[in-house]
Amino acid sequence: MINSLNDRIMLNNGTAIPGLGLGVFQIPDADTAQVVANGIKNGYRLIDTAQIYGNEAGTGAGIKAGLAATGLKRADLFVTSKVWNDHLSYDETIAVFESSLKKLGLDYLDLYLIHWPGDNAFQDAWRALETLYKQGKIKAIGVSNFQIHHLQAWSPLMQGKILDNAVLAKIAQKYNKSVAQIVLRWDVQQNILLVVKSVRAERMLSNAQIFDFELAPEDMDQINALNENLRVGPNPDEFDF
Repeated sequence: MINSLNDRIMLNNGTAIPGLGLGVFQIPDADTAQVVANGIKNGYRLIDTAQIYGNEAGTGAGIKAGLAATGLKRADLFVTSKVWNDHLSYDETIAVFESSLKKLGLDYLDLYLIHWPGDNAFQDAWRALETLYKQGKIKAIGVSNFQIHHLQAWSPLMQGKILDNAVLAKIAQKYNKSVAQIVLRWDVQQNILLVVKSVRAERMLSNAQIFDFELAPEDMDQINALNENLRVGPNPDEFDF
């Protein structure tokens, strides 16, 4: 429960984000520095801006002034920005991030988000965020204004179509498991929540028997390499139900 400006919520990678922050949407850049500085002086530790807001420079100036006025350190603040949905290629996302960082006058961001899903061409942008995260330039990454359908994978067993895969069959033989169990185990080892359907009691039981073994790293890699970016069902953004 959030009881004060100092209370934080733990993200799944261990980064703690303040439960209440200061947003600067639609604040003119010329006014943003004073707003942000006042916010910091009044106890706000989360500052939320975005590329499209056009006030990252003012936000950065306000952060600098606020830190100077309070004696706080950069690590005491949590700064968020976002990439707009017309710059979602891998290279553009990297470039926009570096531009935002320069305008803010910071050497890292606490959180960087894909602002909107755009036309669903956000996978490359996400790869760029992962790269920046691995480089230590971002403490946490995420998305904003996404619907559930933009985030959820569907049909982990591809409606049974994947069960004939030769690589999976070989791995299944190694562990004395079914191909379906191997695929489901691959999912859970990546902390992917699963909802598995079956009307047969024995299949329900089999689908649940995936917690008594662990896939070796080399087998996880083999399965990862099978990706073909295939879609099993209709596109929920295009199909007219």
